[in-house]
Amino acid sequence: MYRLFFNVFFRRLDPERAHLMALRWITWMGEFSPARRLVYQFMAAGGQGTPARLLGRTVTGPLGLAAGFDKEAKAVKGLAALGFAFIEVGTVTRFPQPGNARPRIWRLLEERALRNAMGFNNAGSTAVARRLRGLRDSKGGWDYVIGVNIGKSKVTSSKDAAQDYFVSARRLARYADYLVVNVSSPNTPGLRDLQAVTALRPILLAARAGADESLVRSGRSGRVPLLVKIAPDLSDEDIDSVAGLAEELGLDGVVAVNTTIRHDLGEGGVSGPPLRARGLEVVRRLRSRLGPDRTVIGVGGVTGPEDVADYLAAGADAVQAYTAFIYEGPGWVGRVQRRVVALGATRAGAIESAAPPAKGSGDGLEED
Repeated sequence: MYRLFFNVFFRRLDPERAHLMALRWITWMGEFSPARRLVYQFMAAGGQGTPARLLGRTVTGPLGLAAGFDKEAKAVKGLAALGFAFIEVGTVTRFPQPGNARPRIWRLLEERALRNAMGFNNAGSTAVARRLRGLRDSKGGWDYVIGVNIGKSKVTSSKDAAQDYFVSARRLARYADYLVVNVSSPNTPGLRDLQAVTALRPILLAARAGADESLVRSGRSGRVPLLVKIAPDLSDEDIDSVAGLAEELGLDGVVAVNTTIRHDLGEGGVSGPPLRARGLEVVRRLRSRLGPDRTVIGVGGVTGPEDVADYLAAGADAVQAYTAFIYEGPGWVGRVQRRVVALGATRAGAIESAAPPAKGSGDGLEED
């Protein structure tokens, strides 16, 4: 039914308009509890596997939502009702920003892929922290496993990037189950240059310091896991360097991979099936380099349960998707989770790198 709806209606809409319509529907459904329960029963119930540990939390399946769909944490409840075991929101920047000029999303229908040049459009870390605080303070608000992906504001120079990550981490960490430092989007000028180890080290240290300060201020115990998200276009040697830095700094893991710029279609990065082969290569390399004790989250080209199983077999502890969700519709998540269970796919290793978060006071939202 959804494929018919997509072919007749959605594919004729501007992709960003269609995305916003879907996001509004999922947000409304999540906030209206009768609708949320009904959707869960029809689409997600039975789609959970054996509970496992991921970054100190229990997740009910291997498949989560990648950053980019819910940039401002508006639809967490609805997305969970559709069957995502964990949800990564963002990318969130220190300052509010509109992103790049439209059009900035294009469908690649034959490949069932997307090309985007969004440019981190979001309301800024203060607004997103306020929304997450409201969610966490609500009944059952800490039941959701939420990652927060943070990036550099466009107006911030590369030499001042570390301060951006520090401030956003300080504002957001207390509400997150994990933080992801995004230095790999192709849509913010100069951002990918920050993947070089010499530039990345101070950013990761700043994010760690901001996250630690956030928990001290809120009264939450433990430590928020910190990961870095890398591009598929890095050389193998650069991937090894990032893995080495993760070990040196005691990072909790790596998210692999972001969109690719290895195409001749114009601006922006491509996501979806064209990423699958490289994504699996990077995950295998990271697991070999990092050993069993750090988390690897695989993302890129996940369109069915076999892709999830392949990422798990390659060494991922969990898997994220986004593009296939657009093409396959709201029932896709539960179907994939159920089929992965039937395939008997398992994680390469259960990760327990942080204690489950304690409910903090959630006090205040600091400005700079």
